[in-house]
Amino acid sequence: MSQGNLQEDFQNQVNDVFTRLQNKEMFQSDWDIASFAIFFIFIGMVLLLIILVLIRCCCCCCFCDEKPKRQKVGIDNMALQP
Repeated sequence: MSQGNLQEDFQNQVNDVFTRLQNKEMFQSDWDIASFAIFFIFIGMVLLLIILVLIRCCCCCCFCDEKPKRQKVGIDNMALQP
């Protein structure tokens, strides 16, 4: 592809976007709206998971300085000792 052809394609896409913004018609079909919604739901879930990880790390670092002592559960099997 030549440089002029790429520049012309890019200019056409930019003009198309500006025309849609002026006409307030960003979406051409229902599929455009659905893909836009799915994209933002995905981005929202990723951000939510990042926030949850940060909260988990902060809570573990700040509040869990000492480890709880383990308690022995069950009974000793004296037959296994030498």
